[in-house]
Amino acid sequence: MTNYDVIIIGAGPGGYVCAIRCAQLGLKTAVVEGRGTLGGTCLNVGCIPSKALLHASHQLHEAVHNFTKMGLRGAAPTVDWGQMQAYKDDVIGQNTKGIEYLFKKNGVTWIKGWGRLRDARTVEVNGKAYAANSIVVATGSESAALSSVRVDEKVIVSSTGALALKDVPRRLIVIGAGVIGLELGSVYSRLGSDVEVIEFLDHVAPGMDKDVQAAFEKLLRKQGIRFTLGAAVQSVAANDDGAVVKYALREDSSEHNVEADVILVATGRRPFSDGLGLGELGVETTANGQIKIDGHWQTSLPGVYAIGDVISGPMLAHKAEDEGIAVAEVISGRVGHVNYDVIPSVIYTHPEVASVGKTEDQLKDEGHAYKVGRFSFMGNGRAKAIFAGDGFVKLLADAETGRLLGCHMIGPGAGDLIHEICVAMEFGAGADDVAHTCHAHPTFSEAVREAALACGDGAIHA
Repeated sequence: MTNYDVIIIGAGPGGYVCAIRCAQLGLKTAVVEGRGTLGGTCLNVGCIPSKALLHASHQLHEAVHNFTKMGLRGAAPTVDWGQMQAYKDDVIGQNTKGIEYLFKKNGVTWIKGWGRLRDARTVEVNGKAYAANSIVVATGSESAALSSVRVDEKVIVSSTGALALKDVPRRLIVIGAGVIGLELGSVYSRLGSDVEVIEFLDHVAPGMDKDVQAAFEKLLRKQGIRFTLGAAVQSVAANDDGAVVKYALREDSSEHNVEADVILVATGRRPFSDGLGLGELGVETTANGQIKIDGHWQTSLPGVYAIGDVISGPMLAHKAEDEGIAVAEVISGRVGHVNYDVIPSVIYTHPEVASVGKTEDQLKDEGHAYKVGRFSFMGNGRAKAIFAGDGFVKLLADAETGRLLGCHMIGPGAGDLIHEICVAMEFGAGADDVAHTCHAHPTFSEAVREAALACGDGAIHA
């Protein structure tokens, strides 16, 4: 039996980052992964391919809508879907091969196959046993389809199928107005699909700040995406022409049918731990299937840890990465740390949406006295120069101390701009610290500074 210091089950962002950090700390490390490539859902059928398609479709949007405004004339490009898919696949390949290189560089062993815990110190893969002093479960999550819906990944698809459709559909219905649904809905809308989003709640982007939700929905409608909100999907069925969705409006219980060439079911994800043998070993889980952990990411089975989507918290790749590093530190005898109050969330549409910390409603519910600083990108010279003046930055700060409590923004580069506030919050900074920091001109980041100034005497360019 081959012996390791650490065996990690799953090579997604949490697992592969944990493995590299373990190896850096001098631990003999192996990763069990049954997929033919490393990187998990994120690199293969999630974060990375979706961003490639978002980028490609945004370039088309710019060519069609904004090039002539800048004096760039000529026929707008047409969509070569096969080439766009090849571009996406090339991006995936570059990233997954990059992880293989990092494994070799750091001496991490890839055990190919699907793993199962025989006990707290043994992982079985393809009938062969591997021993380890510590085991980390990093098996991620899978699409959570509605109980009444059968996903065939052709007409009725999850996010995986939506990334590799045979053709751009004439009409697409998206069930769910969360991150996945809005990103992929944006892709196909730009490529020419008639897109309708059906959402159970009365707003888009659940969990985001209400001001952002309202502005976001308005902008997406302006881009041509239609929304049916407050609708409970009752069934989805394929037919000769595509599929039909039956839903009932919650406000009056009226029933409706809508047809489309493709139905994207984007109703969230659930932890994936099937086949690991956790139940047989008595590993405690929640009613939602999440693995229970203590303050050091250890499960109820001593020596077995869990990170990422398979435990509680937001299902975000960067959250899993932070946990992977922290667990590696713990296993090596150091102190692992993740600040769960400062984990950003981003929606990579155009404009981008980003958030960190508390929302205004959360602060109200907590009875926390706060002040709001807000600045519109219409007052930002760089944003206006590239036709990206829609959106705003909203900062929330403690009413007495000025300490930053949250930030919510919609606008150009929001997914990158949010990290200035993440760093500030990590170090306990106040709005005045951001306001007193010189920001280069002209940059989108000036909008963040102006919002910080608005928490005090007022923004300069408002």
